[in-house]
Amino acid sequence: MDYSGPDRREFPRLKGSFIVSYKILDEINNADLSQTKNISEGGMMFTTDKAFPEGTLLTLYVRLPFVEEKIELTGRVLQSKEVVKDIIYETRICFLETPADVLNRVRDVVNRFLDQHK
Repeated sequence: MDYSGPDRREFPRLKGSFIVSYKILDEINNADLSQTKNISEGGMMFTTDKAFPEGTLLTLYVRLPFVEEKIELTGRVLQSKEVVKDIIYETRICFLETPADVLNRVRDVVNRFLDQHK
């Protein structure tokens, strides 16, 4: 059953599939590619092929519409929920110490899409 109560999120989120490359922070040669399920100024959810323990730090590179270059973010895993047994996980992260200019770009894209669908 879907939740039908009020949205308690701090930031509006945009549901959408955007390309995201991710890797465990400070590890080399372990990058993987996926798609977002949603994104906001505070974090995002994307699919992964493995579960990440809560608290895992990830480096993320996201391609957003209307933004020429990839956006680099650092996030902490809040949850990795198995969707398809041993194959697909929905991983939720919150962004950490994100520079203001990067947050502004994410906010602008989210707001631009949300404004178009009002």
